[in-house]
Parts: sequence; structure tokens; C-alpha cells
Amino acid sequence: MKRVLAATFAASAVLLSLSGCAKVEVLNKGGDTPCNEYIAQAKDEQRVTVTKFLKEQNKDQDPTQQQVDSGITAIDLLCRVQQNAKTPIKNADLTGIFVPKSSE
Repeated sequence: MKRVLAATFAASAVLLSLSGCAKVEVLNKGGDTPCNEYIAQAKDEQRVTVTKFLKEQNKDQDPTQQQVDSGITAIDLLCRVQQNAKTPIKNADLTGIFVPKSSE
């Protein structure tokens, strides 16, 4: 009985941890993440978002650490100055710095 209970507990823990990872991946929108959501994310979540976005752009090729770091810096800067907080990070550009973006 103790073995069955222990095995059930272990299996439940594994399933919960796996479902948690899948849930994070499903919720992460990658390049479709709006700037306001990106800014609200914790640093590790931003890294996951930018990595997923770069993989989307590079046809599922893993980006380098330097590419992710550069992407985080650029997206962070651009999203903080965007006139339209709902701009997806894939569309963040310098236009929003100098000229207000039209609302979508």
C-alpha cells in the first residue's frame, strides 16, 4: 500500500511539473506578445519570450545567447518608448519613438 501511494504521489508530481511547463509555453506568445505584456514579465519570462520570438523568425533555429541578449535590450528599449502599448514585440520599431503610432 505504501509503494502504491508513493508511486501515485511521484507520478502526480511529474505530471504537474510537465503540465506547468506546457502551460508556460502555451501562454507565451513569442513575437505576438504586446509590449505592455512584455514589460510586465519577469526577466526570465522575457528571456523565454524573446527566445521564442527569435526562433519563430529563424525558422525554429535556436538563437545564440548574444542574439537573445541583444533582442532583449532592443525590445526592452523600444517597448518602453512605444506610443501604442499593444504593439506586438515583433512590430516594435523606431517609428514609435519619433512619431506616435496609430492605434490598431
